[in-house]
Amino acid sequence: MLSCSAEHRIRRYRASANGYLSLFLLTSSALILSSTACSNANCQLLDSCSAVTDCGPGLYCGNCPSMSKNQPFCTRGQATVPTSIINGLPFNKYSWLVTHNSYSIVDAPLLTGVQRLTFFNQEDTVTNQLRNGVRGLMLDMYDFENDIWLCHSFNGQCFNFTAFQPAINTLREVEAFLTENPTEIVTIMIEDYVRTPKGLINLFTNAGLDKYWFPVSKMPQKGEDWPTVTAMVQENHRLLVFTSIASKEAEEGVAYQWRYMLENEYGDNGVVQGSCPKRKESRPLNSRGASLFLENYFPTDPVQADACKEHSAILANMVGTCYKAAGNVMPNFLAVDFT
Repeated sequence: MLSCSAEHRIRRYRASANGYLSLFLLTSSALILSSTACSNANCQLLDSCSAVTDCGPGLYCGNCPSMSKNQPFCTRGQATVPTSIINGLPFNKYSWLVTHNSYSIVDAPLLTGVQRLTFFNQEDTVTNQLRNGVRGLMLDMYDFENDIWLCHSFNGQCFNFTAFQPAINTLREVEAFLTENPTEIVTIMIEDYVRTPKGLINLFTNAGLDKYWFPVSKMPQKGEDWPTVTAMVQENHRLLVFTSIASKEAEEGVAYQWRYMLENEYGDNGVVQGSCPKRKESRPLNSRGASLFLENYFPTDPVQADACKEHSAILANMVGTCYKAAGNVMPNFLAVDFT
């Protein structure tokens, strides 16, 4: 989760960003602890606690040892979805929380019969990620065992020790969430290694997601504003899907990500304080030819215990750095590990 310090700083940046909304209202660690004594669900944000039942609604009792914060305190466990603050703006006037490698979940079941040898990036199921305010998913899709699987792999190939599960399982979680929450919008960004003809579009259709599909024909082509979230909900265009393969836009109707989106570097190069270089596939971050901006903020090698520290003031500072690099534009998507 993002810390209170990150929350307050990000809200300050957002307030100065030409009508953009506050980015997130969520927290898992804090830089300053309250000394207030409380219990029995009376503890508020930042109050010291000793049990989860001490904290009020929407809060939980946790700590952050990597920041030498060993005394538990009440922290917020969910993102505030920005449309709950103000609704009806163009889609690109909001900022949405994204999980990097959303499927690469600690303790995920072993479906291939062998031990998994790869990094993990998340701790909650995709369903719980969405319930907790995540609105963007990064998924790596591969041809594997005559199907399309989610794999955290290398060299463009999925192996039994890097495979997680058939992609349709995760997409059915998304379908269930969109069905249960008829005013919510979800974005999926695919690192695409699928070579099966029509593989992606058939996959999404079989998962029942075609009814929510935002058509490429209605996406802004020259950096204009997107439709309002109100219009997207009214038209039931509540699923945006982007692929890393340009040809699939014409072949399958799946939008090529970097035609519509600017993006900074990922991994260790994307977490260097004071620097926000663009990803090589992206146009310059200050380009006005695309109206969506994805900020990556996660190290190359994820460390679960360090997430509360990484999601603290240093993250808020990086949002400010990338805001300036993008010509005073806040990120529409902020991708992190271990939300």
